[in-house]
This record gives sequence, structure tokens and C-alpha cells, in this order.
Amino acid sequence: MNDTPAALMAALTQDPAQPAEAYLQLVRELYQAQRHAEGERWADAGLLRHPETFGLWNMQGVFLRMRQRRPEALAAFDRAIALNPLELGPRVNRGNVLLDMGDGAGAAAAFAELVAEAPDNPVLHHHLGRALDLAGQPDRAAEAFRRALAIRPEQAETWLQFARQVNARRGGAAAEAVLNEGLSANPDNHALLEARGLVLRASGERARTLAFIEDLAQRFPDVAWIHLHLGDMVAADDRARGLTHLRRAVALAPDNRDCVVALIQVLERGRGPEEVRELDEAYGLARRAMALGWSNPAHAKVFGDSFGRVCDFEALEALGDFKALGRAWSGAGIHVALLRHMARATSPGDRVELLEQHRIWGRAVEARAGAEPLGRAPRGPRTKIRLGVMSSDLRKHVVTHFAQPIFDHLDRNRFELYAYSFFRGDEDAVQARIASQVTEFRWRPDSTVRGAAQVIADDSLDMLVELGGSTHMNKLEVMAYRPAPVQASWLGYPHSSGLSTIDRLVCDPFNAPTDPSLLIERPLMLPRSWISLGPAFSNEPAIAEASAQDRYGVVTFGTANSPYKYTADGLRTWARIVAAVPGARFAFIRPEAASPTFRRNVLAAFAAEGVAADRVVFHPVRGAHLPVYNEVDITLDTFPLTGGTTTVESLWMGAPVVSLVGEAFFERLSYSILSNAGLGDLCAHDLAAYVETAVGLAGDRERRRDLRATMRSRLRESPLGQTEAFARDFYDAIAGAVEAG
Repeated sequence: MNDTPAALMAALTQDPAQPAEAYLQLVRELYQAQRHAEGERWADAGLLRHPETFGLWNMQGVFLRMRQRRPEALAAFDRAIALNPLELGPRVNRGNVLLDMGDGAGAAAAFAELVAEAPDNPVLHHHLGRALDLAGQPDRAAEAFRRALAIRPEQAETWLQFARQVNARRGGAAAEAVLNEGLSANPDNHALLEARGLVLRASGERARTLAFIEDLAQRFPDVAWIHLHLGDMVAADDRARGLTHLRRAVALAPDNRDCVVALIQVLERGRGPEEVRELDEAYGLARRAMALGWSNPAHAKVFGDSFGRVCDFEALEALGDFKALGRAWSGAGIHVALLRHMARATSPGDRVELLEQHRIWGRAVEARAGAEPLGRAPRGPRTKIRLGVMSSDLRKHVVTHFAQPIFDHLDRNRFELYAYSFFRGDEDAVQARIASQVTEFRWRPDSTVRGAAQVIADDSLDMLVELGGSTHMNKLEVMAYRPAPVQASWLGYPHSSGLSTIDRLVCDPFNAPTDPSLLIERPLMLPRSWISLGPAFSNEPAIAEASAQDRYGVVTFGTANSPYKYTADGLRTWARIVAAVPGARFAFIRPEAASPTFRRNVLAAFAAEGVAADRVVFHPVRGAHLPVYNEVDITLDTFPLTGGTTTVESLWMGAPVVSLVGEAFFERLSYSILSNAGLGDLCAHDLAAYVETAVGLAGDRERRRDLRATMRSRLRESPLGQTEAFARDFYDAIAGAVEAG
């Protein structure tokens, strides 16, 4: 503690009848020490002795403002002004309180009066600009900022405020121009340099942004925020380099929340030999950050990713309740967080709320798109439907496992097919194959969202189908610009995206929600299955001749689903099923299975239901996981967010899947797959039936042997395996949607 305030407080306590200047000295010291509550109390004490002291009223107003007691602060400043009407300080402070309260008109009147009295004061012009902007007078605000900068061009905060105002009104390019002016006057000002970097990043012009940040890293090698932005930008393409810069950022600024959170995010996304070590490191950093209260929507998303991967459900719940957290994410534009949020939607009210969270995101994106409309190419005569598909996953990727049949069986008599990808990696054999099958393949890795939308609009499509949702390198926001007259979603995201500009959602009679109000779009119904199995599903890997039960003498349940789909209730239910089958085991086929934290949390959940640790098996594997299904007799599906690809893979490897069916689309993906495979009886409609079905199947060894021996042929003969028929159904549905308009 600073000795000066302590000595002053002791003196005033011993002799309160000291002059006003003693109290003023103390409260100023307390303000400098940011001890606002104490400052308020001592200002009160001073005013009891010296009620006509202008300086004490002004300081009391400052403390009340710091403590967000704004009406009381206004009253204190009014009293100070009454005592000394010519002094600028309390009048400026009063104007700032009006700004805090959102009273732009009141603040503008206050600062206009002050500017008239002190026209050469740049700070007053700055505050007037802020007030006019808040009052909805952007042109007058810009004039005020310009006057402030004409007086003091080195005033960086005014350049920043002016750039913010211009960005909100006229967009990033205009804001960048303002910042460039500011940098001409202040070439090495780090606040202006960082603001320009942020505007560039928001523009989506990756190459130009990266060149700018890399140049800064050369000029200023010991500045944390430069390493933060550089590491964050390059980590997706060069993870080792990204981590180097982020670790440097944290070393330079260990208490900078953004630096620490960015490092957590990249560590959590690790792949390869260091994945588990980095996952546990990310988890430890996230727990520390949470303990320090570092939580805004973006941080909560990163923390939640780390907590979810190691099944720390208590920490997940501490991030916030379902409504508050989801709305924070959607309001902040973090659409990708809503995918993992689906696992927490367990009630009818949650389903409705989840839909509204997507709408909140969608309304904001559509508003931005509406402010910069696309140019529209004239539509010439044509005899074929021009269909576009948009996805950065048109390569070796699970989306293409199911999308490939529409390329292999393109109905060339009726359709021209255009494909759009923003993938930043190298072309692989799958992408090259698709590019050779479609009419046009537009590969634009460096496109901005609006630029990508304009490219699509220039092709004058009849319909556009997006396949990626908000997953990595996809540009879902393109759909907000409506580059095609009819738009749909398929495959990549198991929920309405939130955009009213997406008209249809491809589904089938099984996964379509029971309540149509649980979708924003109209269903684009395929008659049998919404997916079929592409050439990635071949005879490899082989199904082992002996089942897991044949080899180990007990039934082995298991899952290869990602932990972001796990819930505390789900783990508890799996454990109860294992406990109900004598000697049964449960196998986790996941890279996280090597994490000590993941194992500890999972084993605790199973132990709580009486399942010993030796009955839980961990198979740490990524990528080459299909052969490990030979270690599983029955897969238990996640709920409420069910499996999709994993359900197909489990069946392909001869392991039947038991699933719990809910009302929303994301709760019915496995229901569609199992029903189309002729296994609808393995789909339960309540939790008790889910447990009963799993336990019953464990006791029906003959049925499981038959399924194991015949599953691949069943799948090939089912709607899932009839790829040509599926493509015909798909193109018929597209033609119907185009005709309906």
C-alpha cells in the first residue's frame, strides 16, 4: 500500500477538523491508486466538514462515475459547477457521464458549449465528435474529429475514434484511409498500427493483411500484439510457426488475455505426436484463465472447447447458462460456437432458444450484407438449370464422402454444376476429380466474403447449395448476400444456420424435425435418404473375423464420436448400460483417450455408476480409427447431438449403433441413417428405451453376428448405398425447388 494515503488517513482520523486541502490531497492520492470506494468515503467525509469546496464535489463526481453511479455523479458535478461555473474540469466530466449514459444529444449540447468557450482545445472537439456520433449526426461528428486533429494531429485516440466512426458508417476501406492519415502524422504509433491491422483482418484480404503484420514483426520484434496477430493468422496453415509467435506473445505479455487465449486455441486444435500434451497444456491454461475471471464470449468459446474435449462438464457449466452463453456468442458473431452448444439443448425450450440464437447471428450478418449489395449479372437464355455448390471441403474430407455421388452422377441433360471453394491448402486428388466433373470449379482461397459472393452472383446461378456451415475456411456469410435466387443448406451443419436468405434445408422423412417451427428454412425433402455413401466407403479396412466378444468373452460398447458431443448425462447413461451387462466394457476411440485429464474425468463418471476402471478401454487414435471398430460390439450414440459420419462408419465396420431420437434435426441424424439401413428398431425415443435397447442388443449375440457378417451388403443395397438413385432424387428435388422459386 502507498504510504502517503495511509499517513493522510491517519492524520485526518486523528484530527478531522483539518482544512479542505488535506482532504483534497488524500482523495487525489486515492484516485491515483485507483482506490475509488475509499476515495468516495473520504470525499464524503471532507464534504461534511467543507460542503462548499468545489474540488471535493468534483472528485466525488469522479469516484461516483468510476463506480458507475451515474445519476449521483451528475448531481455531484452540477454542485461543483454551481460553485465554480468557469472551471472546465467538472463540465467536461459531466459531459463524459452523459456519454456513459448514452445521452448523445445532451452530451453534444454540453461539449458544443465548451468548444465555443475554448475553440483551440482538441480534447473538447474530440468529445464533441463522440457525442455527435452517438446522437446520430455522423457528418457533424466527422467535422469535430477533423477540427481536433487539425489542432493536434499527434492525438492518436482521436484518429482511432474517427476511424471507428467511419468504419461503422462507410466500411473498412474508408476506416483504413483514416488510419493511414493518422499514421502519416504518427508513423510508429502502435495503437494506430494495431487498429490498421484489425481493419485489414476484418476485410478478409488475407495476403495484404499478412504482409502488413509480417513487416511490423520485422520492425518491432518485441511487441506482443504483433506476434499475437501473426501467430493467430498463420497457425491454420503453419501450426509450428503460429505456436512460435503465440508463445513469444505470451512471453512478452503473460497477463494479456488475448495472447493467452489465442495460444490456448491453437494448442487445443493440435494434431500429431504432441496433440495430447498440447491438449492438456491448453486445458491447464484455460482453467487458470477462468480462475482469473478472464471471460468474454470469444474467450468462453475457447475455454469451452478445451473443457469439452477432456469432459470437464463442471467447468463447462461455469461458463454460463444455456441462454446467456448462446446469446453472447451469437451477438458477438461467433457462429461456430453454436455447433458445440447443441449438446446442451436438452429441453423443448432449449431447442426454441437455440433457434433464436442462430437468428440473432443471422440478422446481424444480413444487416451487414444489406449495406453493400452485389452487382447482378443479366441472365441470358438457357436450357439447363445452373446449380452451384459452395464448400471448402470439396477435397479429401468427410463432407465429400457423402457429396461425391452428386458429382459422379451429375445429370448433365438438365444441369450445369458450378463449384466454389475457399480452401487454402494444396489441391488433392479428390479436389482434382471434382474439378474435372463440374462445369466450372471456382477456387478462390483469398476471397473476402463479399468478393466470394460477387463471384457467385456473376455466374448467374438458378440455385446455390452451401455444404460447409461455419466450419473452417467456409464462408457461410456469403449466403446473406443472396448471390443466387434460391439458396439451400446441406450436409455441413446439422441445424438452421440462422440466415433468412437460406430458403431450404435438405433433409429426408426421418431427420426432418417433427415440429416444422424448429427450422428457419423450408425442408427440401429427399424421398429416402439425405445422404449416400461415396467411393470413400470401400472394402477396406476389413472387418475382423472374430468379434470383440468372441475375443474377450464380454460385450464391448464404445464410441468414436467427438467429446464435444458428450454430456454428463450421456456419460452417466453409458456407464449405467455397461453396469447392467455383466462384465461389459466401454471403449473410447478418440485421440483424447491418451490425455490423463480425459481419462480421469471419464473414469470418475463411470465409477460413480459402479463401473471399475478396468472395464473402460482407451484407444488413442486419430484418422486411422476404422480398424479399431473391430474392438467394439455395439456403438452407443451421443445425444442430444447425434453422430452422423461416425454412425455410418460404425455400421460399415459391422458394429450396430443404438441411438436416442429427439425432435430437432441435430437429434435425428443417426435415426435417418439407421432407418435407411433397415435398423430403425435400434432407435429409441426416450432414455429408458435407449438403455433397454442397448442392453437387449448386448444379449442378442446371434443378431449381432448376423449384422456383422451382412452389414456392408445391407448398406450397399439400402438407399444409403444406391448412389445413382440418390443423385437422381437429389437433382429432382433441386429442379423442384428452382421451379417453386
